[in-house]
Amino acid sequence: MEKNWYVVHTYSGYENKVKLNLEKRIESMGMEDKIFRVIVPEEEETEVKNGKRKTALKKVFPGYVLTEMIMTDDSWFVVRNTPGVTGFVGSTGAGQKPTPLLPEESERILKRMGVKDQAPEIDFELKETVRVTEGPFANFTGTIENIDTDKLKVKVHVNMFGRETPVELDFNQIEKL
Repeated sequence: MEKNWYVVHTYSGYENKVKLNLEKRIESMGMEDKIFRVIVPEEEETEVKNGKRKTALKKVFPGYVLTEMIMTDDSWFVVRNTPGVTGFVGSTGAGQKPTPLLPEESERILKRMGVKDQAPEIDFELKETVRVTEGPFANFTGTIENIDTDKLKVKVHVNMFGRETPVELDFNQIEKL
């Protein structure tokens, strides 16, 4: 089962309360392994009133909360029966499980809010020798010369034909020796 983002419909004005209620229910019902993050999509809005700048958080989608979860009967039940939740967006009928957001939709919303997807843990160090596991350089070994945590890339100097050749790879394309 894979985790996806789902849109939960709430009573308007109750988004933050639903987020709190749902987080409490996840904890009390031991659902941390099925329901991961609950987000009220907000963005900063600056307005000028009487010559003074005022910044406030404004809800991007009033009446909606995003939930990252693995959809099972249990997790569906927990979210659906949280006080303030009126249902899921994308449910096709009674008893039907909802449709998740497409990855590009959820990424766009999270980026707009400045929320980054949970970055994988990086267990590599500069000058460490690693083996390339996939791609055209699979099974080559090399030394890490640069680590870009934002782009999740590493630059590895691979020895090809007796020469050091810099190759840019994703974190998931290398492994420790």
